[in-house]
Amino acid sequence: MLCTGERQGQEPGLKEKMLHLLILAVCVLRSQAASLVNTTGAMDEEGVCHCSVALPDNTFPADRLEILEISNKDLSISVQNEITKIQSYKATLTGYMQKLTNLTRRVEVMEMGGISYTELDFELLKLEIKEMETLVVKLRESFDGSNTLIEALYVEVHNISVMVSQLESYDKNNVLAVRREIAALRKKLEDCQKNQESPVSPPINYGTCSHGGIVNISKPFVVQLNWLGFPYKFGGWGKDSYSGANQDMHWVAPLNTDARMMNTLRFYPTYDNLLLYKGATEKVLTRTLAYNNYDYSNCGQGGGIIMFNNSLIYNCYNTRDICKLNVDTNGVERKTLTDATFNNRFSYASSIWQDIDLASDEDGLWAIYSTEQNSGNIVISKVNPLTLTVEKTWQTSQYKPGATNAFMVCGILYATRTLSTRKEEIFYIYDTKTNQEGQISIILDKMMENVQSLTYNPNDHKLYMYNDGYLVTYNLAFKSLPNPA
Repeated sequence: MLCTGERQGQEPGLKEKMLHLLILAVCVLRSQAASLVNTTGAMDEEGVCHCSVALPDNTFPADRLEILEISNKDLSISVQNEITKIQSYKATLTGYMQKLTNLTRRVEVMEMGGISYTELDFELLKLEIKEMETLVVKLRESFDGSNTLIEALYVEVHNISVMVSQLESYDKNNVLAVRREIAALRKKLEDCQKNQESPVSPPINYGTCSHGGIVNISKPFVVQLNWLGFPYKFGGWGKDSYSGANQDMHWVAPLNTDARMMNTLRFYPTYDNLLLYKGATEKVLTRTLAYNNYDYSNCGQGGGIIMFNNSLIYNCYNTRDICKLNVDTNGVERKTLTDATFNNRFSYASSIWQDIDLASDEDGLWAIYSTEQNSGNIVISKVNPLTLTVEKTWQTSQYKPGATNAFMVCGILYATRTLSTRKEEIFYIYDTKTNQEGQISIILDKMMENVQSLTYNPNDHKLYMYNDGYLVTYNLAFKSLPNPA
């Protein structure tokens, strides 16, 4: 840069003198400023000022300065946030250090045996220690690198956790062990009380009536499906119910699919043979006549069948007669049951064609049926097993179609009814010794929905049910009689 001032040929006036001074001052000032940036200047002999300025090659980096200022601001904010976080952690650590101090004192007192401690105390301690361990782990993760204070706190929390576990395992006062033993004893006592409440059948002799009647019945035990298969839903089965008879042989008599006629039956010599469907003696009751005609007079009708003293006793087909088939000779005897209705007039609710139901118990052979004179209510007759004649008759007020089945035990009639597809109830009794009738409630579980026959055997105190083609048994429990004074 060049500054030049020239003097006029005339004698300078006041204004000219001031102008010269101003130019000189500017040159001096510029000369001083130029010294900072390599400036040089001089005045010639005529009083003209000459000066030059050497400017730098690059311009000033204003954009970089702006970026630097923004970075500085962001860094200040981050530093402030970290300071706030550290202050928060410091306050939290102070609180948990106080908790840790209190826990340490409690554990020391417990360790010295100063208080009686329980399992709940240990659980509360464990929860508090677990909470502090979680916090310390978070603190360790939030810091890059190690922190002496946090590491020391972590070690102390871990040590106190180990100490509490050891105290619980040692259990110097045996408090926890005693409590657990008491709980176990209490459980045993409750189980014992439950077992005492369950009725237990008294030890009695089979074939006798030294008891107070049925009080309970077992769950059903499914033995087998009848040998003809599932379509043969109606029938009867069991063992010889005569007292002292052979109890190895089992008989099974499915009715035809019309649910009416009993034509074929089998006798199995043992229980194992019954399970395996083998070794059976099969008997066919239909007789073939000339010209392809058949005689069904010896066939049975309905599922009211019983085996008594080596004879199968049942309702003769299409009559009110009682038939008795000798198992050894195949001979058939028959006797009319006077006034008895038949041919599905008054059958059971869940078993058609069973107007006449034969039964047996400790007292002998019975017939359960209805008459028109008794308006379809159940009639009980004591039957002579040799002659099939009626010895005595009792009339009840229970409508026969209102029951699903019935059986006799020690001269007492027990009638059942349906509660649901899986439950049956013994609901009615009639005592032939006292002529008294009444209501009871003993529940039977069923395998299938319908009960087609139900018979009692005094030789093993079991009920034999034909249940939609399945052979099912139940164990009976009897009420014990009071000891004589």
